[in-house]
Amino acid sequence: MTHTYNRFIFFVLIFVPLLFSAGACQQGAEYKGPKAEVGKPAPDFVLSDTTGKSWSLSGLKGKVIFLNFWATWCPPCREEMPSMEELRKKMESEQFQMLAVLYDDDPGEAAAFVNGYGYKFPVLIDPDGKMAKTFGLTGIPETFIINTEGVVVERFIGPRKWNTKKTDDMLKGYLP
Repeated sequence: MTHTYNRFIFFVLIFVPLLFSAGACQQGAEYKGPKAEVGKPAPDFVLSDTTGKSWSLSGLKGKVIFLNFWATWCPPCREEMPSMEELRKKMESEQFQMLAVLYDDDPGEAAAFVNGYGYKFPVLIDPDGKMAKTFGLTGIPETFIINTEGVVVERFIGPRKWNTKKTDDMLKGYLP
């Protein structure tokens, strides 16, 4: 009996937490309206970043947009941030803009987090979660690539290593 009990405790302590942290931090937003879809124009938005600067998708036309939804409380989100920053640096001279949209989190904590690690991409604040709902977020991290014409061309659910040749080639394929 003790052996069976020990196995059960081992399972609960080891495997159950892994199930909850293995992929994306699942906390999708319920929304019944039209959602962003690959092959269709991305919904326009106007959001402010943690410094107060206003950003809109229509104002970025002509650039490839890397739009990442994340939160400080999401371990996979935090894990992919260093590779996102490396990608941002590589793409600095291109018609490219990386935007990180804060989902269900405190803007002050997010600003402290990105500043503490020296990340230079803007962190947009989606205070009521409307943008997350409009994009049909299924969990975080979730990333959308929007081409120079404003069309969603890629959607990635879950964390990624963004500092790879495969990512570079994919993004460069969308550049003008």
